[in-house]
Amino acid sequence: MPKTMRKRIVNQLKTEFRAVSENERLSRAIVCAMIAQMDVTVEELADVRCAISEAVTNAVVHAYRGQESPRNTVYIMITLYDDRSTKIIIRDRGCGIPDIRRAMEPLYTTDDTGERSGMGFAIMQSFMDKVKVKSAHGKGTTVELRKTFSAALSAQTAAAETQAVPTTEKSTDGREGIA
Repeated sequence: MPKTMRKRIVNQLKTEFRAVSENERLSRAIVCAMIAQMDVTVEELADVRCAISEAVTNAVVHAYRGQESPRNTVYIMITLYDDRSTKIIIRDRGCGIPDIRRAMEPLYTTDDTGERSGMGFAIMQSFMDKVKVKSAHGKGTTVELRKTFSAALSAQTAAAETQAVPTTEKSTDGREGIA
């Protein structure tokens, strides 16, 4: 898309929910339902689903440090663009990340129970085109995920069907056959 043209928002959704692990599944379902509108491949949908799962899990597990409160909230905004790209923002108002660069290093974790591997940001980066993190101590963290999807699945399917359709041709001796 030329730089002079601005991409246009096709659809957008904002939602919020309590930061409890039971809502991690809900976040994946919501985001995948929105992304599916773009006629993406199963693989692309799985990539986004995995990245969302990691981002929301980080908010649920680390942002509020296990302190349950009705005020502990995860916010998600999904924006779909006409150039087949998406921007997904996951935000919390938790404790914040003191050292973002270090937190994004593979295997780095603040978890001392041994239950967390420290691979959340690395997984997000492997499945998305861009991952941006902003955080302020005591104010929370915002994770921005971006991805551009391949050509529309319906266009790919139509092209494949066109190529796979047998045609009838006459041979040099005048008989018809399938080519």
